[in-house]
Amino acid sequence: MTEQTIALVTGGNKGIGYEIASGLGSLGWRIGVGARDRRRRDAAVERLRAAGTDAFGVPLDVADDASAAAAAELVAERAGRLDVLVNNAAITGGSPQTPTTVDPATVRAVVETNVIGVVRVTNAMLPLLRRSASPRIVNMSSSVGSLVLQTTPGVDMGPVPAAYLASKTFLNALTVQYAKELSGTGILVNSGCPGFTATDLNGFQGVRTPEQGAAIAIRLATLPEDGPTGGFFDDGGSVPW
Repeated sequence: MTEQTIALVTGGNKGIGYEIASGLGSLGWRIGVGARDRRRRDAAVERLRAAGTDAFGVPLDVADDASAAAAAELVAERAGRLDVLVNNAAITGGSPQTPTTVDPATVRAVVETNVIGVVRVTNAMLPLLRRSASPRIVNMSSSVGSLVLQTTPGVDMGPVPAAYLASKTFLNALTVQYAKELSGTGILVNSGCPGFTATDLNGFQGVRTPEQGAAIAIRLATLPEDGPTGGFFDDGGSVPW
């Protein structure tokens, strides 16, 4: 009998995160829904279970060391290992965020969640990922973090908040470094871009649905053994760094 695959999705209580949890759950996987808000977390778990997913809640504030450690202990107790970690939780920090006017405290808060939070949770979960036969780490990024696209003449990236943009560039750099350090361990680490998706992060102004935005994470979470690592992808293929 094949063992059930175990995944943890941070920020899995709503938007793209919820759809990632739902999509992976539809594959028969057991899903840990990581979220700070208890009410929203419980509601998401209940909704997933109603749809047939084996889901459980994981109290998790990615900006808190003790919370990440406790989350790892809970996953260990409930599942014994972790096969896939999807680092989806993120904030924008609000707007406007022009570089010359942005409050340094805003930059600090965005990086704390979007970058340091990924390091915090990933490192807490690594011992559990190392117990997996096919471990995968997916970091949800954005094409706005691409320095190539940002500096290509004629490419309009729109009015991008400076702190958010920089955090995604930072996250992409971390993805590369994790992939290099973990090379040869079987742990594949990649960044995924969901596209301009309508969520509460952008006031639901996106042109893609959360389900569409979740597709790249599901693809990277289910990569074969010879799949890529240290890459940046969207639905169309590789995204330039």
